This record gives sequence, C-alpha cells and structure tokens, in this order.
Amino acid sequence: MSAFLGISHFEFYSKCCINKCLKLGSPPLLLEIYHTAEFRFNPNQAHLNQLIKAFTEGITNQLMGCYVGSLMQDPILLVRVYGQMTELFMDRDKEMEMFRVLHKHGCGPELYCSFTNGICYEFVKGVVLDDTLLRQPSVYRLIATEMGKIHSIKSGETGNSSPVLWSRLSQFLNLVQSSDAPEQQKSSAHVEAPSLKIIIKEMEELKSHLTHINSPVVLCHNDLLTKNVIYNQEEGAVKFIDYEYADFNYQAYDIGNHFNEFAGINNVDSSLYPSCELQFDWLTAYLESFKWFNGMDSTVTKKEVLELYAQVCKFSLVSILGRPVVKLAKYKCQTNVLEKIMRVAHDVLSL
Repeated sequence: MSAFLGISHFEFYSKCCINKCLKLGSPPLLLEIYHTAEFRFNPNQAHLNQLIKAFTEGITNQLMGCYVGSLMQDPILLVRVYGQMTELFMDRDKEMEMFRVLHKHGCGPELYCSFTNGICYEFVKGVVLDDTLLRQPSVYRLIATEMGKIHSIKSGETGNSSPVLWSRLSQFLNLVQSSDAPEQQKSSAHVEAPSLKIIIKEMEELKSHLTHINSPVVLCHNDLLTKNVIYNQEEGAVKFIDYEYADFNYQAYDIGNHFNEFAGINNVDSSLYPSCELQFDWLTAYLESFKWFNGMDSTVTKKEVLELYAQVCKFSLVSILGRPVVKLAKYKCQTNVLEKIMRVAHDVLSL
C-alpha cells in the first residue's frame, strides 16, 4: 500500500504517528522540538525556511535532520523515529543512558529529549566514514584512540557491567526460533544463513572457549560500522554515533567486530580484512589511548600488542557467527511490521 503512495513503508507509518499528534491538537512537532533544544529563531516565520532532510531509513529507525536556514552552516537537530517492534531486540532506555554517559565524557552528542517512539539529539559535524578513509593511518588511529577513551569509562556510571555478548545473542536466537508460522519460515528461506542447529552448536563451543580468555569487560559501542563513525577533518577528530547496542562487553569483541567491518557487511570480501601490519598499528594506538585514559604509563610493548591481537582474532569469530542470527531476527521483525502497516493502512489514508 505504501509503495503505491510513493513513500517507504517506514515513512508511511511515521507520517501516521505525526499526523495523529497534529490532529489531537498538539503543537507542530518540529517547533516543539526546536523549543526543547532552545533554538533561537522567530516561530512566526519558521514555516518560511524550516526544512527537513532524511539521512537514513531502515527497519531499526528513520533519521531526519531538522534545521532553519542553511544545512551546512546553521544548527541541526536530529530526530530519530524508532522502527516498529525494534523494542524486541533493543533496550531504548539503555540507549538513552549511553547517550548521557558518552556526552558527559565528550564522546558523543547531546540528547535533547525523547518521545513515545523516538529521540531528538545533537548533530555531529563531519563526514560518514567510507572504506577509503577507514584504511588511512591518520584516520584509523583516531578511531583506535576514541575507542580506547570510551573503553576507559568506568562501570560505576551505568549500573550493571556484566558482558552483554552472550545474553544478547541468545535474545536474537530466541526471536528467530519463536517463529512457528510456516509462511514466515518460507518467506525467510532466501535469507542466506547456516542452519540454526549449526549456529547454536558453534556458538556454545565459542562461549565455552572464550569465557576462559581474560579479555577485560569495558563500555563498548558494539556496532562500529563505517556509517557509525563521523570524521571531522578540520578538527582532526572522530566521533562514534548510534548507541542502540552500546553496553558493557568484552574489549576484544568490540575491536574484532570493528575489524570485521573492513571486509563489508552484505557483500563480504575477506581480502579486505585488515592486514596484520594494519592491525598491529591500530592496536598500538588503541593501547596507548586505553592506558593513558586509565592513568597508566602509555608506553606499549610488543608483547601487549600480540596478546590483544590474539584475543581480538578469537572474539572476531563471534561477530561473524552472530551476523546471520541478527539478520534473520531483523527480517522477522520487518515481516511483522509490513503486516501491521497493511492493517492500519485504511486508518492512515483517512487522516
């Protein structure tokens, strides 16, 4: 139905929510957000130059930038509208907690406000990382340094500091296994993935081995794709964005998961996985940062780099094995969302 209207399924549902708010007599959504963030402009003329730019769109969220005047020069507010049913595999309260903690330490944007199905936060200036920038020594060392800083944030500020890795993977597995409908199983058959029996067996073997590896539990981003790194060339800095999966986890997992991103997500090319030379350089910059922010001598030995390298190689396997599980879980939620949209289509069109 929404494709017939020329807009995406997610935008279709989001417009429904916003329109309902307006029909109920609420002030216009964007003006309310601007007032919350204390932007200085004349509300009587805001409609003349108030603009919206869609940045990303997907099953987990839709991201829109709201600004007055010039997109490049004036302040921008980001509004993220959550995808339907994403609460099944994302802790939105934890995400907002991560926003506050990371902003407090100068590692992330300010969270301005939240609403029923989304949040509003500060825009981070810079460019989204691409595969070329990812491999530039001056840039990947910045990423390593920033990760070392985030990994140094103490657990006392966020409550529970147990590693989230195994419980989160179990959560995704349960979502995939909970589908008993034959039509859903058939519709997801084209999603390339090993059988669940094989995944579960190998996951248990990895868990049995990796729990005996002494990788520190630290505050991790847990989803450091290239699109989640913003590079500001003028300031010579990077910032990580999107904290939907941020939580305490194994240090080596966060690094290994990032290294896997070098090879791609959907079209994986293992030849693009970082070379040993790149990894050693990356890990050296990381350890220098991690030790410095923990108040230690930042001198890094070859032995320390090799020990971390071995741990990262092992934990990167969990990241690779977990990808098909996450993909299947999200596919299932997407299928349920489309069915829900079709049920409310008549109500939306009558708004």
